[in-house]
Amino acid sequence: MFDSLSSKLQNAFRNLRGLGKISEANVADSLREVRMALLEADVNFKVARDFIERIKTKAIGAEVVQSIQPGQQIIKIIHDELVDLLGAQNAGLNLSANPSCILMVGLHGSGKTTSSGKLARLLQKQGRQPLLVAADVYRPAAMDQLDTLGKQLELPVFVKRGETDVSRIAREALDFAKTNNRNVLIFDTAGRLQIDEPLVQELVRLRDLVKPQEILLVLDAATGQEAVNVAAHFDQALQITGSILTRLDGDARGGAALSMKAVTGKPIKFAGVGEKLDEFEPFHPERMASRILGMGDVVSLVEKAAEAVDLEDARRLEEKMRKGQFTLEDFLDQLRQMKKLGSLESVVGMLPGGAEMLKQQGDLSKQEKEFRRMEAMICGMTLQERKNPAILNAKRRIRIAKGSGVSVTELNTMLNKFGQMQQMMKKMGKLQKMMAKMGGGLPGMLRR
Repeated sequence: MFDSLSSKLQNAFRNLRGLGKISEANVADSLREVRMALLEADVNFKVARDFIERIKTKAIGAEVVQSIQPGQQIIKIIHDELVDLLGAQNAGLNLSANPSCILMVGLHGSGKTTSSGKLARLLQKQGRQPLLVAADVYRPAAMDQLDTLGKQLELPVFVKRGETDVSRIAREALDFAKTNNRNVLIFDTAGRLQIDEPLVQELVRLRDLVKPQEILLVLDAATGQEAVNVAAHFDQALQITGSILTRLDGDARGGAALSMKAVTGKPIKFAGVGEKLDEFEPFHPERMASRILGMGDVVSLVEKAAEAVDLEDARRLEEKMRKGQFTLEDFLDQLRQMKKLGSLESVVGMLPGGAEMLKQQGDLSKQEKEFRRMEAMICGMTLQERKNPAILNAKRRIRIAKGSGVSVTELNTMLNKFGQMQQMMKKMGKLQKMMAKMGGGLPGMLRR
């Protein structure tokens, strides 16, 4: 995410950190690199120019000139201005009506249908009762796709195959929602390969009929500057309330995200950060600015971990580790919980300095592949074998290797590593007990 932009900004910051004295000339030289990084990331020219001007004005102010570390002060100014550029704070949804209506609008292929499903999942987790409405009458596959998503999420989908009147679908969907106690309707509307007047007028009629609390424009982040032009057009016609940026995980540049709020005045409310239905998150400008500047996003990582890990299970596991009773069954559970956090690359990217780590480590897909192979090996064992690997004789090992598609050598290597890890945990447990005893006796020794 924003790899190219982040890398170029890091290079500019190396020069900024080295600034011992601040002058208009050396600030201008350093900010020239920042400006070039923004333009190469496909940020709107006017947005980039105004952004640099605001930083320059603040950077040659008295507070920075008198600072002990002027370079670090300028980096803080850039961070704060970047947060402001992205929208200052997370903009939530207005769902005050019952039922509330959300129109999902955008061009064909931007990810409206998938984003509708992802948003419905998120709202359901927040305790709401969403209803997905198939309002794309031109593309039957869109109705089928939404229906499939609804089944995966175990959520109701209002579909009227063969109906070509969007207004009739909307009226019947509203009646269905009231009858079935659904308090949020998400309308997956039609898109085109390009903006045309009939599409816009149909959306205007739908808007006037359902009077939505939210009109969310779904945009593919990878389209860069063009996404901003599309946003301006839709906003002019429909008065959108915010946007959803999809495929943000595959956008190395970031121009759309950085230009959107400044050009339209409307906030980015959500971001699609992967293909899976749970890879969808509220857009937090401060966290995103920290990611772009290579400072990580520990808050989001902690939130993901809290969602993926059961606290009671974690306590039980900690107790097992201390007693040296950690089994392959526990290890399998840990591998599966790690997968819930997302890809290794996304997790490392959220750590401070994660971008640099990724550069040094290179492609983490090899490690992910190794984790998958380990999971397959453990799944090939019986429950008894997972709990007591000591019973794994040559015959059993050949069976497990064949069943999981690995060689016996790979299986032996994994079991050896696991054995070493168990031994280390036992030693740590003994050390903790010893330290606890010493701690208990220390006050008495001191009194003597």
